[in-house]
This record gives sequence, C-alpha cells and structure tokens, in this order.
Amino acid sequence: MDQLALLFVLLLGALLSVPVGDRFGLPAPVLMTVLGIVLALLDFVPNVDIPPDLILPALLPPLLYAAVRRTSWRQFAANKRPIFLLAVALVFVTMTCVAAVAHAIVPGLGLAAAFALGALVAPPDPVAATAVAGQLGLPRRLVSILEGEGLFNDVTAIVLYNVAIAAAVGGTFSPWSAGFDLVLSAVVAVAVGLALGWAANKVLGLLGDATLQIGLTLLVPYASYVLAEELHGSGVLAVLTTAMFLAEYASDADDVLTRLAGHTVWDVVDTLVTGVAFGLIGLELHNAVRTASGHWAELLGWAGAVVGVVILVRLLWLLPATWLTKRLHAKRDRDEDIPMSLRETVVMWWAGMRGVASVALALAIPLETDDGSPFPHREEIVFIAFGVILVTLLVQGLTLPWLVGRLRVTADTEQEKEFERTLARRAAKAARQRLREIEAVEELPEELTEQMLRRAFDIGLRISPEIGDEERREAHQQRARRIKRLRRIQGEMLSAARHEVLAARSEPGADPEIVDRVLRHLDVRSLR
Repeated sequence: MDQLALLFVLLLGALLSVPVGDRFGLPAPVLMTVLGIVLALLDFVPNVDIPPDLILPALLPPLLYAAVRRTSWRQFAANKRPIFLLAVALVFVTMTCVAAVAHAIVPGLGLAAAFALGALVAPPDPVAATAVAGQLGLPRRLVSILEGEGLFNDVTAIVLYNVAIAAAVGGTFSPWSAGFDLVLSAVVAVAVGLALGWAANKVLGLLGDATLQIGLTLLVPYASYVLAEELHGSGVLAVLTTAMFLAEYASDADDVLTRLAGHTVWDVVDTLVTGVAFGLIGLELHNAVRTASGHWAELLGWAGAVVGVVILVRLLWLLPATWLTKRLHAKRDRDEDIPMSLRETVVMWWAGMRGVASVALALAIPLETDDGSPFPHREEIVFIAFGVILVTLLVQGLTLPWLVGRLRVTADTEQEKEFERTLARRAAKAARQRLREIEAVEELPEELTEQMLRRAFDIGLRISPEIGDEERREAHQQRARRIKRLRRIQGEMLSAARHEVLAARSEPGADPEIVDRVLRHLDVRSLR
C-alpha cells in the first residue's frame, strides 16, 4: 500500500464512520482514531510521510472554518468570560502544571522543552469536542462553551508553544519578548482576518454564480491562515476572524441555492477532513511504538503521569471557574451560557479531549537546536504527547456518551421548541407585513389577498404547527395532505421527464451539454 492508497482508505473510513457511529452511539472521530491504530498495526501499511510543518496548515483551516459556520459572533461575545477562563487561563495553567511535572520526572528535560510539551497537550481539540457534543444532545449552552473553548484555545496554545520552542532551540527566553510576540500575533491575525473577510465578501458579490462563490469559500480559510503566518500572526485566529466576518456579513437571505449548496459542500469537507485528521492520529502510533522500544515501562509511566495531570487540572480548574462565573453572572448577562449544575460541569470536564492540533505540534518539534545538537528529549516528548492524545480521545471519547446518559445532561427541548415557535411567528408576521406593503402599492383581487394571507400564515405553521389554534391546525393539515399528494404526483411526472432526458444522452447525435442543461432545469424545478 502506498501513501495515495492510504489516503483513500482514510477518506472512505471517514464516510463509513458516520453511519457506524450513529448506529452504535459512538463519535465518528473516535472511530477514525481506532481505524488509524488498526492500520498502524498492519505490516503492509506504510508510515505516514507528511512534513510536520504542513499538517496544521493543511487540516486546521477548513476544520475551523466549518466549526465557525455553526456558531455566531453573538455567542462568542456573550460567553467571553467562560471562554476566557477556559481558552486562555486554563491553557496557561495546564501548560505550567504539565511542565512542572514533566521537568521533575523526566531526567534531563529542560524547562523550555517541558513548557513546549505542556503547551502542545494543553488545548482540547475543537473538532473532537464539537463532533462529540453535537451527537449527544447536550444543552446548547454547554455546546457553545465547548465550541468557544476549542476554537480559541488553539490560538493561545500555539503561540505559547512557539515561544517555548524558540527558547529551547535558541537557549534564551525573555518574558517581555514573549508577551510582545503574543500581543503582536493576535493583532496581526485580527487585522488579516478582517481584511480578507472584507475582500472575500466583495469578491463573492462580484462572482454571482453559486459554484464560484462556494469555490472561493474553500480557498479563503487557507489564504487567511497562510497570510497571517507569513506576517508572524496567528493563523488560527485569522481563520476564526475571517469566518466570523463572513458569517455575519456575507449571508444573502434570498440566495437560496448558494446557501443550500454551500452547506452541503462544507458538510462533505468537514466530514472528510475530520476523518483524515483523526485517522492520522492513530497512524502515528508507528512512531510512538518505535520510540518506546526497549524502555516501555518508564515512558508509559511518564505518559501516565502527564495524562493524570491534564485530566485532573481540568477538573480542579473547572470547579472554581464555574462557581466564579456564576457569581459574576448578572441578570443583564442573560445571553451568557454557563454550566447550571455540577453534572454539567462534570460533562464539560470529561469532554476535554486532545486531537489534531496536539498531533501537529508534537510532530513539528525541530530535530535540532541552533547549535546543531539534537532537540532535547524530542522522542520522549512526542511519545508522551501521543499518550495524552490517545488516552483522552479513546477513553474519554468512548465513555462520554455513557457519562452523559448516566448524569442525564440533555438539552431543554421545550425551550428549543419555544424558540422555534417564536421564530415561526416572526416569519409569518414578516410575510404578512410584506403582503400589506404590496397591497398599498398594487391593487390585488380579494380572493388573491385571502389566498396570500393563508400562505403567509402557513409559513409559520410549516415551521411550527403548534403556533396555530386547533381549527387552523386542522385546516393546515388538510392542505398539507393535499399538497403532499400533488407533490408526489408531480414528483413522479418530473422523474419520468428526467429519465427520458437522461436516456437521450446515449442517442446518436445527442449533445451532452444541452442534455445536462435541460436536466439541470428539471432538477431545479424538482427542488422548488
């Protein structure tokens, strides 16, 4: 098996892991990690040959962009306190505790290298957290906090990692320089993200065609990441800024086709890239096993100690942080999402899985320092990092569904339905208001006005049937049954038409371009 065949196996596994995970109630990222481990144990599967410095730029931009599309700037702004406590403060605390323990137990491990280890295992993975949380029906406030933490902690961890690596490679460290680098990295990233978001929004308007617009959105995350990194900014923060800008300003309510096609394309990209990323985590077991050959006992002991620190520090930090957030939570902060009980805090603790970013940072550790000597304890650091990643992904990822069910931490479906009903009423009200505006300008027949009023109300009923009274609901259900029957008959007619047009493709003299154009017309008609 060569590298290309291995990539195809991972892509196929990414697709199959979704239905298998749904069938057995297991997160797809965890299943892909298991698949990677199985492949790594097979003799005919080659070692992954990807330059470490390409892993982050290749995998993180589309994953982060896809994750931001599911959130909004309001969520981040409303949850700034819990996100700061988790994404910034907790990363600092975890890095420091891991560095202290690693420096104490690993003979000869310097402080700079120990801090590099702490930085790369500190951030929980945004992809793993959102993928797992999204499948378990957790309360929306917990999912919002996990998403915010996962998206922003990579920014903090990567900057701290770079500072620690520079100190280990160069042999010098300046707190003032490190602080300046952190601030400069954030400022450059935000500037690049906003500039590219504004430029991309303008270009999207010029392109017009849905295919071209979606193609541009596939390129924008990479452009934002690479440009920010070239200017010594945080590529991760730049991607987040660009994605949030486009989510707020590049959405055209009437561009239905682009929105539907865009969601489909990005769902496919998210599924495939996520699968490959977590498959690579399992495949890197090759290198970890080779490193441990001959001294398994001490390496497993060191890895176990660091795993314990990572898991324990998160719990010990979350308990007072949650209490503090509740104390600071005022009535005016009603939009802020905070854990409301000890059970929700426990779920947040156990959802702190490590993943793609930690793998990429571990593999990106330089081989040599500036004076030409080997990077201190590089193989041991990589082994410990993979121990943390595999344990948190497999143990926590596989047991999180059981824990959520045991603690009965589920979403408030009644609250979600009430919000849905509110949106349905607002949609119907907006439709009626627009009808009145049209009536003021155009003279409409009375029967047409009545028909349009019924349709305006039907807009809300189709979203949430519960907003109507019993008589209206019954009338709507009768109309819905009649429309459903008409659509079924029309669908069969359109199906016959599509089959006939497709059959013309194989006829002598048929122009396939004209056939495809007619078929597209029928497809759009079917969609409507």
